[in-house]
Amino acid sequence: MPESKIALYYKNVSASVIGDEHGITDEQFKELAQKTLPAIAECNKQRKEGVIPYRDLPYNEDYPKAVKAVAEEIKSGDCENFVVLGIGGSALGNIALQTALNPYMYNMDENQRKGPRLFVFDNVDPMQLGSFLSWIGDKLDKTIFNVISKSGRTAETAAQFLVIRQLLLEKLGKDGFAKQVVAVTDAKAGTMRKIADDSKLRTLVVPDGVGGRFSVLSPVGLLSAAICGIDIDAMLAGARQMDERCSKEDFFANPAAINAAINWHYYNRQKPISVMMPYAYALKDLSDWYRQIWAESLGKTHNRQGDEVFVGPTPVKAIGTTDQHSQVQLYREGPNDKLFTFLQVKEFEQDVTIGANPQVAPELGYLSGQKMSKLLNSEKLATEYALLHDKRPCLTVLFDRIDASTIGEFIYLFEVTTSIAGVLFDIDAYNQPAVELGKEATFALMGREDFSELVEKIEPFARIDDTFLA
Repeated sequence: MPESKIALYYKNVSASVIGDEHGITDEQFKELAQKTLPAIAECNKQRKEGVIPYRDLPYNEDYPKAVKAVAEEIKSGDCENFVVLGIGGSALGNIALQTALNPYMYNMDENQRKGPRLFVFDNVDPMQLGSFLSWIGDKLDKTIFNVISKSGRTAETAAQFLVIRQLLLEKLGKDGFAKQVVAVTDAKAGTMRKIADDSKLRTLVVPDGVGGRFSVLSPVGLLSAAICGIDIDAMLAGARQMDERCSKEDFFANPAAINAAINWHYYNRQKPISVMMPYAYALKDLSDWYRQIWAESLGKTHNRQGDEVFVGPTPVKAIGTTDQHSQVQLYREGPNDKLFTFLQVKEFEQDVTIGANPQVAPELGYLSGQKMSKLLNSEKLATEYALLHDKRPCLTVLFDRIDASTIGEFIYLFEVTTSIAGVLFDIDAYNQPAVELGKEATFALMGREDFSELVEKIEPFARIDDTFLA
């Protein structure tokens, strides 16, 4: 197996760098190793017992084979636009893969495009969708809609789908509707499976037991990637490579274990906020994906014994260098309650040379002739130095380069980090009970009869009290 192309660098959380008060001492690292070893073993045991099937997605041969067959069929036709309808785990991974692995101008420049334009709708904002519908109206026969929903009952995705279904039926008829839609859903049951079978839609499977936030390496994320020319085989190979490292029951050889332990350590030492700050535009949407897997997995009222614990680190997204000018003032001089994780790229696929300075501005001469990549990585190092100066702990995920393999490694690293962290926090990292009440309240407000009793409870909060309008 080739050498891994990403690495976790953790020296800058150590006491030797930021002192004993905020840094981790050698003795504390030994204690963390002893505490984390059983968590690694438990996660490996859960994997063997089939409790966490996402761990085996990189080895599944049927899913990528089915995805590539559908992708080739679509690309061999007259498809100019590919539209994903989904939310949360059914959208964030798709967006992250596209941003990371295709050019910034992918949708605009057909010379940079290896497939159809990609649009991902992960919300129900009427102006956003309305604007798109106005543009797509005469292009429906050249547009494939990929609806992603295991149950088919998620209100946002169901609403998007019903809008598109009606539009396609009106413009292209039943056959056109069936031709222009691909559903990724449950293999056997659920509302979307029923609709797909009734309408004879092409389908791919949402794997059993794999929650949305862990599903990007399944057909949920692989189809849009394959359609847009991303090498899904290389991405899965990268994930397998990281799996070998994350399965090791040797703490200091397991980057997921080290990452989880450091995060757990700081959470329990008054640093409950985890800031992820990529220094590469291509990696920015991985931070959105990370925010979901971290928040939804680790924010829990009860531990695994049923005791109230109200635990959960808060993930925050920043991007370098942009947020040096909007957040770093807080990060350096505000409360020392954060752990920072930088994403840094050693070698960029493209680079830009900075032009000559005007004679009237010799003070800009230090930039002339320099590479933009050097400036970006210098900004990262400078920001990290400033944070370390103020005793703020910092991790860095180092990418040799951004490609399908390293993105697969990164995704798998943070999935397993989440699992190990869940064991350390002693919570169930795979459920999300707190999401349900908001869903049920939405059903009630939209008129679902089986939730009608909630309407009276919600009504007092819906009334606007003029006394409090400022």
